[in-house]
Amino acid sequence: MSRRPLRIAVVTSLYPNEAQPRHGIFVEERLRGLVDTGRVEARVIAPVPWFFSTHPRFGRYAQMAAVPARETRYGIPIEHPRYIVVPKVGMTWVPTLMARAVAPYLQRLRDSGFDFDLIDAHYVYPDGVAAARLAARFDRPLTITARGADINQIANLRIPQRQIRQAASGAGGLIAVSQALADGMHRLGLPGDRIHTLRNGVDLSRFAPRDRESARARLGLAGRVWLCVGHLIERKGMHIALEALAETTNVTLVLVGDGPEEQALRARAARLGIGDRVRFEGAIAHDDLPDYFSAADVLMHAAGSEGMPNVVLEALACGCAVIATPVGGIPEIMDGPPAGHLMAAREAAAMLACWHQLESSDLLNETGRRARRRYAEQFGWEPTTRGQLAIFSRLTGIELDDPASAPAGAERS
Repeated sequence: MSRRPLRIAVVTSLYPNEAQPRHGIFVEERLRGLVDTGRVEARVIAPVPWFFSTHPRFGRYAQMAAVPARETRYGIPIEHPRYIVVPKVGMTWVPTLMARAVAPYLQRLRDSGFDFDLIDAHYVYPDGVAAARLAARFDRPLTITARGADINQIANLRIPQRQIRQAASGAGGLIAVSQALADGMHRLGLPGDRIHTLRNGVDLSRFAPRDRESARARLGLAGRVWLCVGHLIERKGMHIALEALAETTNVTLVLVGDGPEEQALRARAARLGIGDRVRFEGAIAHDDLPDYFSAADVLMHAAGSEGMPNVVLEALACGCAVIATPVGGIPEIMDGPPAGHLMAAREAAAMLACWHQLESSDLLNETGRRARRRYAEQFGWEPTTRGQLAIFSRLTGIELDDPASAPAGAERS
């Protein structure tokens, strides 16, 4: 084996950018952990759908149009090629269109002297399928990371499933961010000897408890506070938190995030008579989230499906209790106190029962918050970084770590 930095080309549509700073933040954090070792050099190609206008009336499409052609984040160069998405034609063409858009950028990397050793793709469909075609074209090994809906939902569709299986057959490493997701990959018939579980981690320096009273004063919060963080879509379960809130009298609910369900959620809050106890904060800066976690009593996360939700890890790292549905990888990081409670069902009554149990315990006091922080410290990014280095080294023949050391986090599934 030779010893030199590994050069990787990261191909993913899930990556933060100037217009969408929280979009795919977990991909960036995992990559930063790799680059910070000094053993990996990275370039990111993060394609976005082409759209003609940045006018606010076009919502998220306008955000996509506002993404810069190129930028640098944390010292990592990022390119944002555009690919065409034709409405009503269907999703099965997207991998082809994405691959065609990304290929010239990969060639440009080579021509400029960055002859990448490996392509690292995130999100199996369409990104992983597109990356598999590019890996074959450029004759480079490939890793694909599954992150949730790509396996739990998209892979159930006939044509995407066939494309996913074909892409997986050409990948040297298939990474799942939870054991539950790895099990789903096995059920799809993906090559079992290539599936590894590398759980998402949390930046323990960025997400740490802040002074509770100061955070509450900054945010104008008092009394009992529930928090929901995420894209405002049905799958994230904010509507269930509203239904549960209607059965309380002394609680404020803070919703952080934006999305297509915002108006429906506002209407539901008004209909339930709780509009004055619900705050819609919209999308906020990633660095401001610890204030919200520190100010809240509990994160309510009633997701319908998940991979490994970073928001749960971030809440715990800040000392905030969590009430969540037992879906995806959540039971792998929550098994009761001090973390919080898992709901018996995805419904308001189950959420409320967990809240009453939490409120009657001592988990909401400062001792409980400190215990959650200690509990969360086992979920840093380091084990995942070591696991990636082991996989990349095996696929490329480039020595990246002490071969005698155990590749913690790279669990063969």
